[in-house]
Amino acid sequence: MKLDSQIEKISSFQHLELLANQIVEGFISGMHKSPFHGFSAEFAEHKIYNPGESTKHIDWKLFAKTDRLYTKRYEEETNLRCHLIIDNSSSMHYPELGSNQEFYENKIGFSVLASACLMNLLKKQRDAVGLSVYSDEYEYYSPEKGSDRHHRMILNKLETLLVADKTSKKTDTVSFLHQIAENIHRRSMVILFTDMFQSESEDKIFKALQHLKHNKHKVVVFHVYDQKTEFSFDFDNAPKKFIDLETGESINVFSDNLKNDYEKSIQDYFRKIKESCLQYKIQYVPVEIGKNFEKILITYLVEKQNFG
Repeated sequence: MKLDSQIEKISSFQHLELLANQIVEGFISGMHKSPFHGFSAEFAEHKIYNPGESTKHIDWKLFAKTDRLYTKRYEEETNLRCHLIIDNSSSMHYPELGSNQEFYENKIGFSVLASACLMNLLKKQRDAVGLSVYSDEYEYYSPEKGSDRHHRMILNKLETLLVADKTSKKTDTVSFLHQIAENIHRRSMVILFTDMFQSESEDKIFKALQHLKHNKHKVVVFHVYDQKTEFSFDFDNAPKKFIDLETGESINVFSDNLKNDYEKSIQDYFRKIKESCLQYKIQYVPVEIGKNFEKILITYLVEKQNFG
C-alpha cells in the first residue's frame, strides 16, 4: 500500500469527516420520510422561551425580526450514548491495497469510514460518542461525549489508523473487551468492528461480549470480511504462499485443493458466530468490506429505535 497515495485520496475529500458526511447525506436523501422514530433531528417548530431555560436553541434571527425570544424545538432530541470499538490487529489491515484502490477497501479502512459515518449521524442528533481501539494492547480510549472538539479528536484518531506503520500485531480481544466493559459506566449502545479472527477460544470471546452487555448496554457486532478471498476463497490455482498476518506462519498450497473444505469451514464458522450472538442477545451483522455502508447505517437506526 502506498501511504502517500492513500493520504492524498483522503485529503482530496478534505479528510475523513467530509467523506463520511457525503455518504450519510446520500443515505438520508435516498430515504423518504424516515420510518425510524427518533432518527430526525430536523427543526420542527418554535416555542416561546421561558426564563431560566437554556439559551442554546434560541433563534436569534427570529428575535431580530420580532423582538421576542423563541427557541427551536426539534422532532426528536435524544441523549443516546454510543461507544465505538475497533479491532486494529494485523488481520484487520487485510487485504493489502494497491495504488488504485480506495482506503476503505480493506477491513481497517472500511471500519474507520463506517465509524465516521455513524459519528456523523450521532452528531446530527446531538448524541454522545466514545471510542476504543485495541490489538495486542489497549491502544486508545475516549469516553462518550458530544462536543465538536471531542468529535474532531476522535476523527483525528480514526485517520491515524489509516496511515499507521505496518507492524505485526496479534489480537487480545478477550482481555480488552473486558477492560472496555469496565470503562463504560452509563447505559450505551456498544458497536464493535472486528473480523472475528481471534486466538482465544470462542467461549471466552462470547463471555467478553456478554460482559459488554452489563448495565443493560446494547451490543452490535459488525463482522467485517473480504468476500472474494476470505469467504469465497477465490484464487487462481497457481501455487500460493499464505502468510498469517499476526503470527507470521506460512503455508504453500494450491487453492483448488482447499477451496471446497475452506468454504464449508468458513460457512460453518459464520453460522456458529451468528447462533452464539443470538444466544447472548447480541446483534450480529456480517458486512462485506468496500460497500454496505447503508447496511451499517440502517442497522444503527433500527437498533437505536429498539434501544429506548
